[in-house]
Amino acid sequence: MKTIFSGIKPSGELTIGHIIGAVSQWLDTQKEDGTKYFCVADLHAITVYQEPSDLLRRSYLTAAVYLASGIDPKKSTLFIQSHVKEHSELAWLLNCVARVGWMDRMTQFKEKSGTNKEKASLGLYAYPSLMAADILLYDSTHVPVGDDQKQHVELCRDIAQKFNHDYKKNLFVIPQPVIKKEGARIMSLKDASKKMSKSDDEGNGIIYLLDSNDAIASKIKRAKTDTEPIPDNIKALDSRPEVKNLLTIYSSLSGLSLSDTVKEFAGNNFGTFKPILTEKVIECVAPIRDKTNELMNNKDYLESILKKGADTARQTASKKVDAVKKTMGFAIF
Repeated sequence: MKTIFSGIKPSGELTIGHIIGAVSQWLDTQKEDGTKYFCVADLHAITVYQEPSDLLRRSYLTAAVYLASGIDPKKSTLFIQSHVKEHSELAWLLNCVARVGWMDRMTQFKEKSGTNKEKASLGLYAYPSLMAADILLYDSTHVPVGDDQKQHVELCRDIAQKFNHDYKKNLFVIPQPVIKKEGARIMSLKDASKKMSKSDDEGNGIIYLLDSNDAIASKIKRAKTDTEPIPDNIKALDSRPEVKNLLTIYSSLSGLSLSDTVKEFAGNNFGTFKPILTEKVIECVAPIRDKTNELMNNKDYLESILKKGADTARQTASKKVDAVKKTMGFAIF
């Protein structure tokens, strides 16, 4: 039976890309038997400085978005990562199993640290060990991630296999990454070579989940395209990344394949397509936005869900950490 683990950092305002690339996968898992853990990954967020008041607000906001999007606390365990101390404890133990060479190969650290990696935090360098702890704590079999996180799940597998080999005990389950075939990465409406990132300072190329309907319409209207009509085959999209991005958003929200979407709109110009896309995006975002705002005004209910989720997660996590420590030779009383 599957055990699913995933999470999102509360390091910025959530975007429609999070719904298409991550949360939609989580919702699919709720239709299946198995155990599901979804966390607000606040420990991952602080690898770069976060204004404390922003981190606090966004942690609640991220949890509210999960619920507003359809994550059911009766079917899934929803919690804030830092509320389960075993995540940090296992991360340290795994730091002593992971190899420096493995960390040096992590492309996200190279991208995020830029040209002056000496000024990056140690947490930014070592956070793949924390991600491995997140996953391994719950004997996760499947990890829904964006394609930019696949390398980290592969590292998690390496760490788990090394631990099992070194201590001659199959203590850790070896997880599998789960990546959507289409819509795994939604790009900026202004520059399709860049991911639609919640940390984008300007935000003109991003559809935030709390955007008003007017803001959504304005951003899609101004989205970069070209003067040619929509083609009649997917191959033609390879040289038109902005067009492919808009069609991907529509197909993901409509439950269609990209191929079917291309067939549906082939020959249309963007004056015709953009209003249709706008309607589809608003249809997705508006109920999530409104429910999120409602939940943010009911903190008692939100906290009750998070406290119950953390209690449930701790029951599993504490047993796993005790088993790891015992295996490694620590005294357990």
